[in-house]
Formats: sequence, C-alpha cells, structure tokens
Amino acid sequence: MKSKSTKSNNIVLEKYKSGFNFLRDSRKFVYYAIGIFLFFSFVGYFIPPPEAIAEKIFEIIEQILKETEGLNQWELTSYIFFNNLQSSFFGMVLGIFIGIFPIFSLMINGYLVGFVSSLSVSEAGFFSLWKLLPHGIFELPALFISLGLGMKIATFVFQKRKLESLRVYFKNSLTVFFLIVIPLLAIAAIIEGTLIYFLG
Repeated sequence: MKSKSTKSNNIVLEKYKSGFNFLRDSRKFVYYAIGIFLFFSFVGYFIPPPEAIAEKIFEIIEQILKETEGLNQWELTSYIFFNNLQSSFFGMVLGIFIGIFPIFSLMINGYLVGFVSSLSVSEAGFFSLWKLLPHGIFELPALFISLGLGMKIATFVFQKRKLESLRVYFKNSLTVFFLIVIPLLAIAAIIEGTLIYFLG
C-alpha cells in the first residue's frame, strides 16, 4: 500500500509531466514571443523614441528607483519577484482577449530593453551589456513562456469546441505557470536582488 507522501510525490510528478508536455506542444507560441521581443529590442536599440516618450521612460525608471531606495536585500528581492509575477500572470491570463495584451506587453518590454541597452552602450561601451545578462537569464524565459501561453490561450476562438478548448488551455497554462514560471521568477528575483543590493 502506497504511503500518502508517495501518492503526493506521484501527483506532483504527474503535474510536472503534464505541464512540460503542454509547454512542449505550445513551444511555437513561445518562439513567437521570443521573436516579437527580439524584433522590438532591435527597434529600441537602433531607433530612439520621440522625446516625449523618452521622458516618460525616464520617469518610470526614476519612479522604480524611488520605490526601491533604501530597501534591504530581502525587500528588494520581494519587490522584483512580485512585480514580475504580476506582469507575467496578467500577461498570460489576459491573452484570452485575442492575444492582444501579451503581444503588446512583448512589444513594450522588448523596446524598453533595447532602448536601455542602447543607453548603457553609449555610456559604458558594448561590454556593459554583459552586466545585464544575469538580470535576464531566468526572468526572460519566464516572460516568454507566460506571454507565449497567453497567445496560445487566445487560439481557443479558432477551435470547434471553444469553451472546452479555453478551459483546457487555461488549466494547463496555470499548471505551467505555478510549476515552471514561478520558480524561474523566484530564482531571477534572488539573483537580481542580490546583484542590485551588493553592486548597485
């Protein structure tokens, strides 16, 4: 007779298996997310925004700096984690509206990364981009998965059994989010929080 812990472990393993299978089946949407993000990163890097938009970006950055000023390592890590969690989660679930929100989010985030990278290179040289790598090595995959699944969810409208397809896509996307995306975001927050706290 199997113990309760063995049964629980089996359930978790089955959930992980189900999540990875759904993610594998949805991989083309993750690739679309990566493509959109990279395209707008290049746009942001090579095409500067109008002055009004640039000022708005600097205002957002300044606001973030004010909100994180004086935070200890744990508070900074929590701030990063919950902000990324919120944007990733809503980017995924709001994909139900024809995928508009995740696509728009990828465009905005890609452009911001490109624009900030351009500023970094102009001030400190091309090799300054390597300093940004640890900040995105776990966060970006989590973003691509979340927003890719958001686009996947939107495809329920093309299925014959729309409500059933929506239920299946949504349920499986949540499984991936809780078992794969959240751990990635947690690792990303720990790395970013530690780097920012100790290195500034």
